[in-house]
Amino acid sequence: QVQLAESGGGLVQAGGSLRLSCVASRRTFSDYAMAWFRQAPGKEREFVGSVSRHGGGTYYADSVQGRFTISRDNAKNTVYLQMNSLKAEDTAVYYCAGSLGPYTNVVEYNYWGQGTQVTVSS
Repeated sequence: QVQLAESGGGLVQAGGSLRLSCVASRRTFSDYAMAWFRQAPGKEREFVGSVSRHGGGTYYADSVQGRFTISRDNAKNTVYLQMNSLKAEDTAVYYCAGSLGPYTNVVEYNYWGQGTQVTVSS
């Protein structure tokens, strides 16, 4: 079982950028497809983006396509979420997640970090 720990959240003005990181505990990090999800107050958790096991494939929600970039460094057991052109509606707790299934199957992510808060001021 993989354990995940996010970092990099904070307060940023609209139009700004942040980069989130998520470090995994297992040496077999490359066995897992990785993804980012987010949950805003009063809303359900939603998919943001995912990356394949060796980073060659990525998949994004329409709401972040073109603004957010997910990547991974398997040598560092780390997945990243680069967020640019941030909007107030991006405010949420961001979670990284792992899956032993296909990276595009958003319902199979069942290993979760504890989340990091991102707040975008308008």
